[in-house]
Amino acid sequence: MQLRRFIGTALILALLATACQGPPPTQIVLVVTATPTTPETASAVQGSTATAAETATSVPSAAPDITPTSDPMPTPVMNRIQVAEQVFEHGRMFWVQPREQIWVMIESGPGQGTWQVYEDTFNEGDAETDPTIIPPDGMFQPERGFGKLWRDTQAVRDALGWAVTPEFGYVSNYEYHHGGTVNTANEYVPGPGYHVLFSLYDEQFRFNEADGTWQKIS
Repeated sequence: MQLRRFIGTALILALLATACQGPPPTQIVLVVTATPTTPETASAVQGSTATAAETATSVPSAAPDITPTSDPMPTPVMNRIQVAEQVFEHGRMFWVQPREQIWVMIESGPGQGTWQVYEDTFNEGDAETDPTIIPPDGMFQPERGFGKLWRDTQAVRDALGWAVTPEFGYVSNYEYHHGGTVNTANEYVPGPGYHVLFSLYDEQFRFNEADGTWQKIS
């Protein structure tokens, strides 16, 4: 009986001692492993790599050799200008306002001839006509700039003869077409061009710089 009490008392004391110590500490173990790659993830990664590679190869390492495609020839000049015109027995005169020039057209055949260019030297206050020069009936002595050139330049007077109309001014369509060539370096090399001028009656004349000739083209 006393032995049983001793054993029971010992068990109770042991339990009390255990309870006073508290529960054993919890241990957490972290195991780090490589993230498994599923087939879907693998294909997505491969796709990104392929796209990057394609982007890299699409950017050239140097600028391409570009051959110029634009035409180096200057475009024609087209405008409306103030002119004066007078018709003569064997040609006509044009005063071209932007250039302050007188263009003399001398006929050498139907619708063609030679073209001469003179500076307009007439100034306000100069004599507009010569009263001692009397034209035949139905004809006119040219006046002002035309008249000064005609009176002072015997070759022009002889070549043109008398004026058959008065001088008249108007606004004309005008074109200039550049001449020249394009060399092997695709560079424009200037050369003689031609002018196109319209008469009051809408006749179209071409004036060639290369040989000093003119033609009626319409």
